[in-house]
Amino acid sequence: MPKFSLKGRRPAIAESIIIIALALVPLFVTFPYRVNIFLSWEGAYRISSGQIPFRDFGSPLGYGFWIFPAIFFKLFGPELISLVKAQVLLNIMAGFAFRSILKSMGVQPGVRLLSVLVFVLSYSFFNFWPWYNHTVIVFELVGLSFLFRSFFSDSRLRSYLWMFGAAFFIFLSVFTKQDGGGMAFMLCLLFLAYNSFQTRRWLDLPIFVAMFAVIAAVMILPLMPGFGYWFNHGQPPHSSRLAFNDFTDEIFGSSNWIKAYVVLVVLCIVAKVKAWGAWLQQRREVLFALLTLGMLGEAAIFQVTSYTPPDNNIFFHSFAFAFIASYLLDLLKININSFRPLLGAAFLVLFWWSGTWWKYIGRFTDRLFPAQETVAMGTPGHENVVNRHNFMLNNDTTDVPVSSWVFSDLRPFRKIYMPASTVKGMEKIMALPVVAEKKGDIKVLNMSELTPLAAAMPYKLETGPDYPLWYHLGVGMFNRQLATFTQKVRDHHYDLVIYEYAPSLNNFYPFALRGELKQHYHQVDSFLAPRRPTNAIIEVYVK
Repeated sequence: MPKFSLKGRRPAIAESIIIIALALVPLFVTFPYRVNIFLSWEGAYRISSGQIPFRDFGSPLGYGFWIFPAIFFKLFGPELISLVKAQVLLNIMAGFAFRSILKSMGVQPGVRLLSVLVFVLSYSFFNFWPWYNHTVIVFELVGLSFLFRSFFSDSRLRSYLWMFGAAFFIFLSVFTKQDGGGMAFMLCLLFLAYNSFQTRRWLDLPIFVAMFAVIAAVMILPLMPGFGYWFNHGQPPHSSRLAFNDFTDEIFGSSNWIKAYVVLVVLCIVAKVKAWGAWLQQRREVLFALLTLGMLGEAAIFQVTSYTPPDNNIFFHSFAFAFIASYLLDLLKININSFRPLLGAAFLVLFWWSGTWWKYIGRFTDRLFPAQETVAMGTPGHENVVNRHNFMLNNDTTDVPVSSWVFSDLRPFRKIYMPASTVKGMEKIMALPVVAEKKGDIKVLNMSELTPLAAAMPYKLETGPDYPLWYHLGVGMFNRQLATFTQKVRDHHYDLVIYEYAPSLNNFYPFALRGELKQHYHQVDSFLAPRRPTNAIIEVYVK
């Protein structure tokens, strides 16, 4: 076997292939309709159509989340699949930002390559759709990569240029989601404080804060005064959705991976460091430790403040792996930069994160080794057929398996499959006389997950600084907005109302408005919402 070593440009090439190749996978597959993706679509659609956030619509998030999706809507059209394309770019950005951070930390090539593989498999590969709880971390990683580049730049001018880039992307992180972005900003202040103390560059921290403040002013002041209402400035009925017990219960009651990593990181540091005074002078070593512990702490808090989806905080795995692997290999004097140990370690990483890629290979193994089918309870001749697939018999027949979902002919839903009931329901909406007669001039209230119908009909979206981007009562809209919608329904303002009734979700679409619709409008249809499980219905109302 020829000798192999990670020298020259080989690590960069291998890491780039891993990051780009796995990020491109979503371009070659089709997708089921993603729960809550309507929010990503409508924000991108409004901005790409020229609407200005907080003037034409309100949102408790900054518009940083919708920047890339809106650009891709301009490039490829307002289709759901354009969101997937935008996420491909975001995943590539995240991968290269993570790689840059490890490079700044001086992580050896073999560990860096394995860490990139862990990052892609554990965090990026299965994120096919843009979502604010993921985009906020992408912007944070880019900002951190720029900040660490500024710390180790040979030129003072380039250092401040990198720092400006860091301030810009950290602001975008805050302007995407306040919790994750705020923690990113605090981590930057921690790193700047330590680096300034070691380098005696005392102006770095205030300069960074000034850069951040200027960028924030440029981005926010043009959006006032509507911006203030949506960011919880104390006016009723705004209230906190978190409690102290939420944090203690989650961190102490579970979070086993995070706590295990903290213990291992501390043990690695204690085992390696012989002279603490000398170690504290090694900037890269200390910054790497602060970064790892900081990301673990952020993940512990982020899982409580941003709990949808439940695995959006698992960016911590790759940072912990990079740190622990670096220290262990150094302590054990193992060279990971040659072919055999690197290949073996790569197989172990693939085995560790097999859950992200096995779902695709598993489709083929299921065909080669088909499992015994589940049989209905009481089926004659099958009383003794018991296996892990039918041990628990589910008698709930309301759900529709994804395998029976179908595609729609409507262009905004291209390459996206949904329940047949949903597709048929949309076809009926398109065939309604009120839609055909007032095409392009129809007044529609679409309180459902089928927001791409705005481009399919089409109809003009309502605008105004008090108009919510989405309708979750207490989250994306409040009593003031509910009162406005209620009055419009009573006045028969809308030609068509599409309302989603999700009884298991707390006012995800305000329940009170459904009663008004029943009283003042005529329901002409209902069908399944594109959710998994299919536990919500969409109702269609006309005057």
